[in-house]
Amino acid sequence: MEIFEIYPNVLFVITGLVGLIFGSFLTVVAYRVPIMLGRSWREQCAKLEAEDAEPKHAVNQPFNLIKPNSICPECGGAVTARHKIPILSYILLRGCCAQCGTKISMSYPFIETITVILSLVVAWVFGPSWQLLLALPITWTLLVLSVIDIDHKLLPDSITLPLMWAGLLASLFRTGGDVIFTNASSSVVGAAAGYLSLWGTYQVFKLVTGKEGMGYGDFKLLSALGAWLGWQLLPLVIMLSAAAGAVIGTTMIALGQSSREKPIPFGPYLAMAGWIALLWGGELMESYLLIMGWPRSWG
Repeated sequence: MEIFEIYPNVLFVITGLVGLIFGSFLTVVAYRVPIMLGRSWREQCAKLEAEDAEPKHAVNQPFNLIKPNSICPECGGAVTARHKIPILSYILLRGCCAQCGTKISMSYPFIETITVILSLVVAWVFGPSWQLLLALPITWTLLVLSVIDIDHKLLPDSITLPLMWAGLLASLFRTGGDVIFTNASSSVVGAAAGYLSLWGTYQVFKLVTGKEGMGYGDFKLLSALGAWLGWQLLPLVIMLSAAAGAVIGTTMIALGQSSREKPIPFGPYLAMAGWIALLWGGELMESYLLIMGWPRSWG
């Protein structure tokens, strides 16, 4: 840690490079996990034909986060190592496949850029610490969940549940006598309260309207956030996510980008609120309690 005290910019350079590398990997996760899940579901339901939902380069081939090697979804041409450099390759190729010239989705450089920016913010907030080492993978996980939910209206159990269990386990450890993010009891209660709060809201909404207001993936994501942050910050997460959802959703409807009948994924708002709470939750709660004139010894 001494090198970071002597040369503080080294931390941001290392974090930026690591964020860039993982940003590139997150594009693979966001693209392949839904296809992997779809394949698994179709194998359990033989009536469906895999060709109807899978890209042609994935049909009847091994498909996971390792195989196949990166290829162009349109022409099937292999993506060489020099064309896999995050952001830079996209710029040099002018956003097109090197072999067939098909436009490459802007989502790839966008996710890579956002990953770097968010990683640098995390490094700025936590500095060289255990919190930084854990907050970075949490940030990357929340980002990839948001992308998948936006594209597929899906929050995979294979990502949300490990995130929750990791939060519960992390609460057992201390550094220098202090908890990393929250203690074990707050983590367990937070995980349970996170799930049950949205599950209860879902049941009431369904009883009143006869419609499903959200998916079970949202329950599990809030449960994971509760495991990492503790029950004390759950009201902040719910408030921020509801406010963001209302503002962004209303704006999209007003601009004609969505409609009242079209479901809007709630996962990205939960992820956004959870990330803010992870970095500044304590300060925001203290400020809120101070404004309300309540005792500051919360939690």
